[in-house]
Amino acid sequence: MSSMSTTAAVPTTRMASDERRALVLEAATGVFGQRGYAGTTTDQVATAAGVSQPYVVRMFGTKEKLFLAVLHRALDVLMAAFRRSLAEKSAIPVHDRLGLAYADLLTDRGLLLSLMHGFVLGSDPEIGKTAREGFLEVYNFLKVDVGMTPAEASDFLAHGMMLNTLVGLRMTDDYDTNPDARELLETAMPTKLGLLRGPTNSEGA
Repeated sequence: MSSMSTTAAVPTTRMASDERRALVLEAATGVFGQRGYAGTTTDQVATAAGVSQPYVVRMFGTKEKLFLAVLHRALDVLMAAFRRSLAEKSAIPVHDRLGLAYADLLTDRGLLLSLMHGFVLGSDPEIGKTAREGFLEVYNFLKVDVGMTPAEASDFLAHGMMLNTLVGLRMTDDYDTNPDARELLETAMPTKLGLLRGPTNSEGA
């Protein structure tokens, strides 16, 4: 009788399937961002997420479908950040607010690098299609919702891609030893260089 009471008193908690899916996608974003599409396995993603590899396969099917889900998640996060920034009541010009919102996403390097990996896979029938659609969604948002001209939207995207490239190159590794790297980084990110440099070496940036 006593053991039955004890058992009944201990609640059984199970992570909801949507929470576990979100956990796996977050882990996959980091792994794909670091290793790229070709260099990533579902086993590595499973290890990073703390689940079994068969579970990842059951949830997403194939590595390609998992990567597509990562791309959709990254684009959703990006667009949500832009929409929040656009809705803000601020004296800061909207173009600058959007730039700052994008810079804030540098704290999630896996997210931006996963997008970059998707962009270079343009020849892949499924991944390339998703990446192009996502890129054009951002471009259309900048023109229609924000009101940028095609030239302004192009310049905005170009600057964002440069930031992505600096992250992918780990240009901040040369910040303290190469004057050209320091100059480029300080010009590209005059107000939020600390984010690009990362938590371990951003003090005093």
